Amino acid sequence: MTPRARGWLLATVATLVLALLIVVVVEAFVAQPYRVEQVSMEPALQPGEYVLADKLSPHLDGYQRGDIVVFVPPGAAPGSTPFIKRVIGLPGDTIALRNGHVVINGQEISEPYVYAGQATEPVTGQDHWVVPSGALFVLGDHRELDNDSRIFGPVPLANVIGRVWLRYWPLTAIQALPRPSHPHLAPPAPANGG
Repeated sequence: MTPRARGWLLATVATLVLALLIVVVVEAFVAQPYRVEQVSMEPALQPGEYVLADKLSPHLDGYQRGDIVVFVPPGAAPGSTPFIKRVIGLPGDTIALRNGHVVINGQEISEPYVYAGQATEPVTGQDHWVVPSGALFVLGDHRELDNDSRIFGPVPLANVIGRVWLRYWPLTAIQALPRPSHPHLAPPAPANGG
């Protein structure tokens, strides 16, 4: 092999290794793609769509009500498919289900993203939760076909992988996902004496 060919080969290998390292670092610390597997986030997200989960910004400004998050459900076996749900309750929030609606800190919220015609009903008989410090209360938008915090309770922040901010596939559905806000809500009470 000539010195010129050897130099070209080394430069190519170095470029590929650097590109792979950048991809690994970005996926580990900045953003990671996920495929929507369940119907629980319809109509906002459809099975088979791909989304990008932001891992970096939640460490800077935390999670907010209305965020869509990717997480490992409490009690899931290692290697289980992560879930994608919407943040409804923050640490210190009191969540109640009344007459098919979600009530946060005593105030019923408007949820235009919920699958048309569906009420939010208790699944296990429990209809009241206080979100502990270091956890989020999550619900899917397709409430009748969902396995969410009504079943497994609040999700520890350690289980949350990131905030979904972009649907990028199929290209016909590419969209930055909006975060609904609930400015009229009272702030959560301090959780666990915090």
